[in-house]
Amino acid sequence: MSELPDLTGKHVAIIATDHFEESELTTPRDELEAAGADVRIFAPHEGTLQAMEGDVDKTISVRVDGTLDGFHQQWPDVIVLPGGTVNADHIRQDEQARGIVSAALESGLPVAAICHAPWLLVSADLVKGRRLTSYPSLEVDIRNAGGEWVDETVVVDGNLITSRNPDDLPAFVSAIGEALTA
Repeated sequence: MSELPDLTGKHVAIIATDHFEESELTTPRDELEAAGADVRIFAPHEGTLQAMEGDVDKTISVRVDGTLDGFHQQWPDVIVLPGGTVNADHIRQDEQARGIVSAALESGLPVAAICHAPWLLVSADLVKGRRLTSYPSLEVDIRNAGGEWVDETVVVDGNLITSRNPDDLPAFVSAIGEALTA
């Protein structure tokens, strides 16, 4: 569990779709909520999302709080993107998701992406000239898109926060907490 400052009054938008990596959504959600933040999950569709563990084992379902077409860019103080190979592959093809993260990064809003989630950043043409990390299999994609890929627990490049995998969640959540209080 991460040591977080009081985040009362802060708003966190988690953007995901089905087959996200469970801990990469639930750990930030639970820890940021415990610190006082208002955390909501946004998806391309209403209802629930199916979580996975290791991309192969279905685990829990989580309730969607809002859809991407109803997303209000002014609401969140940070956007969090969990990984999971299938989730990341599907969400990177979503035009609304690409538009939301593009607008966020351009406006200076922090965006935090873990594991396979930086695929959305690649697909939205947002990694050129940025230093970031991800699950190792994305290294070539990030480099080909003009980003500098590094193998580090957490990388903060301006308003972009990235981490490699579930083992990095403590550092990832701490970096989100720091961004929310900066």
